Amino acid sequence: MTEVTVLAVGDIILGEPDPDRFFEPSLATLRGGDAVIAHVETPYTREGIQMPVDVPSGAGDPARLSALPAAGFNLATIAGNHAYDQGLPGVRDTIATLRDLGIQTAGTGLNISEARAPAFLERKGIRFGLLSYNAVGPRASWAGPGKAGAAYVDVMTHYEQEYATPGGPGRIYTFVEPDSLEAMEHDIEAMRPECDIAIVSFHKGIGHTHAEIASAEKHLTHTAINAGADIVFGHHAHICKGIEVYHGKPIYHGLGNFVTPSLSLSEDPRKNNSPERLAWAKRRKKLFGFEPDPSIPNYNFHPESRNTLIAKVVVSSDGMFRAGFVPCYIDQQVRPVPVTRDDGGQSVVDYLSGITAEVGLKTQFAWNAEGTEVFVS
Repeated sequence: MTEVTVLAVGDIILGEPDPDRFFEPSLATLRGGDAVIAHVETPYTREGIQMPVDVPSGAGDPARLSALPAAGFNLATIAGNHAYDQGLPGVRDTIATLRDLGIQTAGTGLNISEARAPAFLERKGIRFGLLSYNAVGPRASWAGPGKAGAAYVDVMTHYEQEYATPGGPGRIYTFVEPDSLEAMEHDIEAMRPECDIAIVSFHKGIGHTHAEIASAEKHLTHTAINAGADIVFGHHAHICKGIEVYHGKPIYHGLGNFVTPSLSLSEDPRKNNSPERLAWAKRRKKLFGFEPDPSIPNYNFHPESRNTLIAKVVVSSDGMFRAGFVPCYIDQQVRPVPVTRDDGGQSVVDYLSGITAEVGLKTQFAWNAEGTEVFVS
């Protein structure tokens, strides 16, 4: 009986030279996968044109992307809020560089048809299909009939005032716009006959907090499974979210950060030359209530986000799924380090199981016999 392994990680930002060093502790794990998926968070181009968006990412050096195939990645999702931050060159050059390196991409394109097209990969006679969607905005990042950008689903927000306090705390509701949800369903249904394992990736969720999975996120991910997806991955929040098993299929609501060394969100104007990013670096601390660890100046995220994972799904040729993850902890050198049950891993697993239970998901977590990875059910 043939078995194949799907591995996936969260956000990757190659914001410093010599990015290969950040993957060194995880190389053995990543190179053991068959389909190994990275989420490429920001554009890589030498000809970028910064777009007038709220928090624009800079143009990364395309040469740094060679660290991804060297680490074992062969698939990449690109649909996200930063997909169009460097305009058409950013979309075009990121796709071209990754594909030239042998990494198949999903989620962006020079028009909406290209952006919604799946990536395919075959290993051991098993064909993987991958779709990628931006579910957080901004609209400027979306692809159109004649515009480069990201595939998307449109998630709307409604605020309902509580008590007699206009502008005060209230209830927030989120909804997926029906037409974009239906388009996503059609994409999955069209991909399903073309592959043995259907994977869907969403850039989604409330940033920098593990404490909530919005109603639209559950609707979106459950709809993807109902339409034919076998595995659903989420990212964007820069912190892990809960893990769910729905109709026997795994949903990783937020894979958190993986390799993200960067000074782009530093509060020091000598290190961060973007007025927009400087303002956001200060504002987000007030909005989300966290202070980055000053001892790691190139890791400007919630300290809890150092708890992270490599999602792992083993699929056999008879259609059986075994889902879980390899727990990791981001060290002082901003490297995600796989940790075992007896070497710091239990703390990471306690964190992930705790945030999963906190949002009402009833997923069970159990170590394998060797104490090197965790199964979920």
